[in-house]
Amino acid sequence: MTNRYDTSDNAEGQYQPGSHGGVLVNLLGVTSVDEMDDVELVRLDKMQSALLNEIEIDQRIRADDLRNWHKRWLGDVYKWAGEYRTVNMQKGDFLFAASNLIPKLMQDYEKNYLNRFTPCNGFDAERLIEALSVCHVELIIIHPFREGNGRLARVLATIMALQAGMPLLDFTYMTEHKDEYIGAIHAGHSGDYEPMKRIFAIILKASQSEAD
Repeated sequence: MTNRYDTSDNAEGQYQPGSHGGVLVNLLGVTSVDEMDDVELVRLDKMQSALLNEIEIDQRIRADDLRNWHKRWLGDVYKWAGEYRTVNMQKGDFLFAASNLIPKLMQDYEKNYLNRFTPCNGFDAERLIEALSVCHVELIIIHPFREGNGRLARVLATIMALQAGMPLLDFTYMTEHKDEYIGAIHAGHSGDYEPMKRIFAIILKASQSEAD
């Protein structure tokens, strides 16, 4: 992947020789950004498809589930897959949670958010939008893994929505309005989830329209 983050001198911050700083050191020896994008996408689709056949409608999602999903997704690509990151990361001027705090933060994330908002069966649209928005923002702010946090957060949102009887989510709006999305993350970091709620309301409406 591209060098989007500042990292300390740690194995998780090393790049594959020959990739010109574009691809993290990986078990497959991939040096092309485009090839790695394809590798990760194929594995993500496979992992999510499997989860959709496994997760129960009344199943509470836990922090260890997220680690397991990450491991299943990227375990044959990165040796640190499924493990919380040990490097500090930032995007632009925004600092994600310090790596040494992540285990405790993920315990708190499970207690305060996953336990509160999952399972989502029986949620009406308003409650579901709140659940998706809060869980998404808080997970992104922690950024528990070295790579793949945003995509894993979307897998979580998809499963939560399915528990509530929604179709597969279409995240096109989120990907095509990156500035709005980043602004919603920043607002959520300050305790204002309304911008992210607006994004998820649009996503749910588009997803329902496609399913009809």
